[in-house]
Amino acid sequence: MKPYSQLKKEELSALKGKLEKQFEEIKGKGLKLDMSRGKPAQAQLDLSKGLMDVLTGDSDLVSSDGVDCRNYGVLDGIFDARKLLADMSEVPERSVIIYGNSSLNVMFDTISRAMTHGFMGNTPWSKLKKVKFLCPVPGYDRHFAITEFFGIEMINVPLLETGPDMDMVEKLVAGDAAIKGIWCVPKYSNPTGISYSDETVRRFAHLKPAAKDFRIFWDNAYSIHHLYDDRKDVILELLNECIKADNPDIVLKFISTSKVSFPGSGIAALAASRGNLADARRYMKFQTIGHDKLNQLRHVRFFGDMQGMYKQMKKHAAILRPKFEKVHEVLERELGGLEIGTWTKPLGGYFISFDSLDGCAKAIVAKAKEAGLIMTEAGATYPYGKDPKDSNIRIAPSFPTIEELELASEILVLSVKLVSIEKYLKKQG
Repeated sequence: MKPYSQLKKEELSALKGKLEKQFEEIKGKGLKLDMSRGKPAQAQLDLSKGLMDVLTGDSDLVSSDGVDCRNYGVLDGIFDARKLLADMSEVPERSVIIYGNSSLNVMFDTISRAMTHGFMGNTPWSKLKKVKFLCPVPGYDRHFAITEFFGIEMINVPLLETGPDMDMVEKLVAGDAAIKGIWCVPKYSNPTGISYSDETVRRFAHLKPAAKDFRIFWDNAYSIHHLYDDRKDVILELLNECIKADNPDIVLKFISTSKVSFPGSGIAALAASRGNLADARRYMKFQTIGHDKLNQLRHVRFFGDMQGMYKQMKKHAAILRPKFEKVHEVLERELGGLEIGTWTKPLGGYFISFDSLDGCAKAIVAKAKEAGLIMTEAGATYPYGKDPKDSNIRIAPSFPTIEELELASEILVLSVKLVSIEKYLKKQG
């Protein structure tokens, strides 16, 4: 098949009629399919059932450092949990505080603390005339939702194959003290799946922002979420790079077991400099007398150490890998060579990023919905839900079954074809 851009009006019209017939046939099946969010499938949740059995009424509920996990106290979390998530974060145990079940919640709290009390003695953001944040795009919609909630102005920064456009980042943060932070998903980024290069990490570590309280919000959500044993992205550890650059306070690292154990019942952590952790503790002591230590103990007993986590993630990969490959197979078979879309082929994480012809993403998502396929809203991967090109669509293959993914992918490619033909027909008058 020739690229659609080379087809004449009569060819496009004939093809449109054929594809519309196929679309109506699928629409008539009354399907209800969902590729909207990166939720683990039931088979993945079942991998962690053993978490429910490691602690019983007869269990020893005292941690290795002598803490009775049923009681109050231990603001930083029990030692073994700190060690486990420190290893996951590739930092020393002393650099970690354990929180509750969600790193997103920790990020929200951290922004809230900056708004009300400021970072490390700096002016609270709420008392400033303007607060801005850099947002690599396409990016994670829930990050953007947090900064939008607090009324923080968001600035788009292109996400390249190596990470955010660092020329732009360096220039912006050096020239504007109102810029207080940047959102980052450095490994298997949401939604593109790219991982930051060593040069990008080093340039982050050496940033010289005009704002003393500028922070890199380093959301390492997919740090061990590889799809392939023999092909894994490896990135430099940022906190250590910042210490070497005599810039230790600039980064806040967030991590959790949300897609390792149970997404709703994991454990989360903040890894940061001594100064940032002390600042966080001053706030936390008014918020809690200690997070759920029984859940911390449960995770430690279930996984044991990082080797236990790696074994668990291989099981996750065995479930996820064929799903990603199924989507890639359909996209390549149906859209390859047509020049109406491009897509990423990540080695890990939870998403595939698809770029349509400019001005088509919203129409494609709406078309797919007609046939029973729910996808993330077009524009969600940009601040304020506004994709300037209206071209990016996030594909989440994790939750549906392989059979459902085959159908969902067929609906998606049909929608892409039909909307693209409409665009070219309009262009031809």
